[in-house]
Amino acid sequence: MEEIADSAAKTARDLRVFVSRVRRRAKEVYDTFELTPGQVSVLSRLDQKSDVSASDLAAAERVRPQSMASILAALHERGLIQRRPDPGDGRRQLVSLSQRGRETLHDGRQTRDEWLANALNDRYTEAERDTINDALVLLRRLTHP
Repeated sequence: MEEIADSAAKTARDLRVFVSRVRRRAKEVYDTFELTPGQVSVLSRLDQKSDVSASDLAAAERVRPQSMASILAALHERGLIQRRPDPGDGRRQLVSLSQRGRETLHDGRQTRDEWLANALNDRYTEAERDTINDALVLLRRLTHP
């Protein structure tokens, strides 16, 4: 195993702390009905692909089917998802976002984007924002090898 440079270890710690703080601050900006991270993740997944079975969602989210059932029950109770019978298998239900769920996701994203854009506009010069954009290009390699 290759030895990790001290600078890489320090950068990893600093980046993790920074990302956590930004996420926390963004969550404070827009309270998503006090949804759990798991519930928000499921809503986001349903925004990308609707008419998904609970078992497919559980597999995609890497949670037990019982945990997914709890998540879906909470989302359904809040009117954020809708369920319908699977036409190909009457024993299963297909889950999709409700209009309220779609609006909740959109409103939350828009509010957080506006907060971040305003913060970047108010606290950084154009040259500094260019530097941040350059750093983002490099950071994308963490998730897109």
